[in-house]
Amino acid sequence: MSQTPKQSADSPVPTSTDVARLAGVSRATVSYVLNNTSAVRISEPTRRRVREAAEELGYVPHAAARSLRAGHSRIVLLPTAHIPVGPLYGRFLNEVQWALRALDYTVVQYGSLGLGADEAARAWAEMRPVAVLSLGEIALSPDGVQVLKRSGARAVITLGPQRVEGAHALVMDQRAIGTAAAAHLLERGRRAIGVVVPAEQGLDMFSRPRLAGVRKAVAAAGARVEPLTMAYDEESAAALAGRWRELGLDAVYAYNDEYAQLLMRALQDAGIDVPGECAVVGADDLLMGKLLRPRLSTVHIELPTGQEIAELVDRVVRDPDGEVERHDLMAARTVPRESS
Repeated sequence: MSQTPKQSADSPVPTSTDVARLAGVSRATVSYVLNNTSAVRISEPTRRRVREAAEELGYVPHAAARSLRAGHSRIVLLPTAHIPVGPLYGRFLNEVQWALRALDYTVVQYGSLGLGADEAARAWAEMRPVAVLSLGEIALSPDGVQVLKRSGARAVITLGPQRVEGAHALVMDQRAIGTAAAAHLLERGRRAIGVVVPAEQGLDMFSRPRLAGVRKAVAAAGARVEPLTMAYDEESAAALAGRWRELGLDAVYAYNDEYAQLLMRALQDAGIDVPGECAVVGADDLLMGKLLRPRLSTVHIELPTGQEIAELVDRVVRDPDGEVERHDLMAARTVPRESS
């Protein structure tokens, strides 16, 4: 069996000319194939022959040269999350990255921990991305958007609760989640509703609007809402469960399924009957909620597919002067189970 030859440290760097010679095609054909150019029709056997030649030689296209030819890079900058976003959002972000890769973009994750909004924009601009997909942890300013655009970013897209002037906005209104949870509990006759507010830093961008959604839902129902600070650990959950009866609450919306699982177990350990004395509702509709006993009621969150987000990025990159778009992405519905 033949083995792919490996380049030694002293070997000359392979070029597109070397690939073209080995594959028996022109340099232009090599460029079309390795840059996934769709405007030129190239047969699949030829594409395969070029890719095999490139792999055999260890040839990798030069990103800077490619950017000069195209007038822009193919880098989509995705600031890394520095808060525990949870499995639902983690899966969503993975889908976005896979879909962007399928469209021939290179996704670069950037650690922005400790950077302010303007510092982050300047740091991101140094990478010369063609697009930035900001997740909302750093609140981009209109000035930051302009810094990115002047550096060559054709698409600046924010993903969060509000839009920023000059950026395309993917708006996720977290209030809908709290509203859905509260409406369900009110339907079940609950009138004293606790709302878990995670103590972990950074999660207030999700928890504050969810609490506001609960308050909006109960405003006309004569019910009580009690914010409850809780960290994601057994000690904090046990401490909260230990004073549950003195709080006089008959229900809790526990922020998400992970916090709900932790608190529900602590309530059971404290002798609180679920759902008899206290109904429990989470959010995200994770599989583990179905495995708990009682099975966890939850709020199912409808997110766009990664493909939809990637196509938006690609559309804006191709037409950077088009109208600034706003998309309301999120819908929420309750999934009633045994815990409520």
